[in-house]
Amino acid sequence: MSVEAYVLIECEHGKSSDVAEKIIKIGGVRDARLVTGPYDVIAHVEASNFKVLGDVVIKKMQLVKGVKKTLTCVIIA
Repeated sequence: MSVEAYVLIECEHGKSSDVAEKIIKIGGVRDARLVTGPYDVIAHVEASNFKVLGDVVIKKMQLVKGVKKTLTCVIIA
């Protein structure tokens, strides 16, 4: 059973494009788009289970230079 989520990413000022380019290269990330509003990038992530999803977000996405904060929204339907 796979798990999918949207990860909302707040970036440092002027770093949104760089962050999106780096995020899209992470395994499991299906898409990363620049958006307006309180978050700067929204990424669609697919993982084999919740542990892997957590590892992608915490050990990879949050370590990208320019990422200030993430919010993970698990897709339920």
